[in-house]
Amino acid sequence: MSGRGAPIAATICCVVLWACGNGPAEPPPAPGEPVGGLSTGERGRFLVGRALFERLATADEGLGPLYNAERCSDCHDQPAVGGGGSQRFRVLKATRFTDGRCDLLRAEGGDNIQRRATDLLIAHGMGPEVVPGTATDTALMTAPPLFGLGLVEAVPDAVLAERADPEDLDGDGISGRLPRLPDGRTARFGRKGDAATLEDFVDTALRFELGFTTALHPAEEARNAIPVPAAADPMADTEIDAPTMRQLTDYVRFLAPPAPEADLPPAVRDTVSRGAALFRQIGCTSCHREELRTGSSAPPALANRTIRPWSDLLLHDLGPALADVCGADASPAELRTAPLWGLRYRSRYLHDGRAADIASAVSAHGGEAAAARDAFLSLPDDARRAIVRFLNSL
Repeated sequence: MSGRGAPIAATICCVVLWACGNGPAEPPPAPGEPVGGLSTGERGRFLVGRALFERLATADEGLGPLYNAERCSDCHDQPAVGGGGSQRFRVLKATRFTDGRCDLLRAEGGDNIQRRATDLLIAHGMGPEVVPGTATDTALMTAPPLFGLGLVEAVPDAVLAERADPEDLDGDGISGRLPRLPDGRTARFGRKGDAATLEDFVDTALRFELGFTTALHPAEEARNAIPVPAAADPMADTEIDAPTMRQLTDYVRFLAPPAPEADLPPAVRDTVSRGAALFRQIGCTSCHREELRTGSSAPPALANRTIRPWSDLLLHDLGPALADVCGADASPAELRTAPLWGLRYRSRYLHDGRAADIASAVSAHGGEAAAARDAFLSLPDDARRAIVRFLNSL
């Protein structure tokens, strides 16, 4: 970290002084702002983390030598820093799925394909990664919004397990299950249920999207499992130390959840209310669970809160139309239920951004969601519009 110490130290000093100043009372959190009720230390780490999140990295500071973006906010900037990503910065993933087993291609460099290389690496005769020839599936995934993820992390496993029904014992056609990592932890983050904690989630992004070594993974990533020349990476490892990791993780942890639209005209409010009722009636909330409750062991600003992400955070089979790569505990057709809060800020829909509008996204659902999809498509036009207007209020 010595090569990055001076600029990062300057960033930290400026931001902490701002955090400790006496300013006017804060308005309700807007997209990209922190949750209320943070301690001075928590708010300071949030602000330092945000500055680091937006900071343009260079190869001299540890970027690469294999990478996809030059700063975290390249992929998380809609409608504000910390939000979702555009089609421009989609993540390329590749896996192999045979005989019901998922191979994340660790022996060939892993499932996250790094599509850019530093000039120094190219000068040493190595270019970006390529999709391994043994891969059976690929996917280009949009970066998910990070708003409210600290609250998601604060929901106890037992709360999520309340709705899990992997054998569909109640016969309703919905068989959501908790995604598990090989070590047994519940993986509530990532499109396929890939990470158990926000620290793991942030660590993965730092390693594969920006090419940093971290305190958790101090070894440089290889190019399709071929080690990169030491001379191609001038920065001494570890490039992201534990304190910096904590600041970045706490930035994500304390991002406020998106609030639904407020102060709607009466006629619009009635339409939204009708759309919400229809959304429940046709069965969408079987997966898009309306409320979750955080536990008491979370930081005080996140503890014992009722939140409305509109997701059960479980894996569901959504049919062949949405199938692509597999995950550590997910088949190609399984996806973790996407939270719907903040949906109005998105310009594309579904995990890969294929849908240009909400109705098209609903129509692409299959598998366990087929009955709800068919119910939506059978509704009169005005009823479908009411559901879409409700979703656009979140």
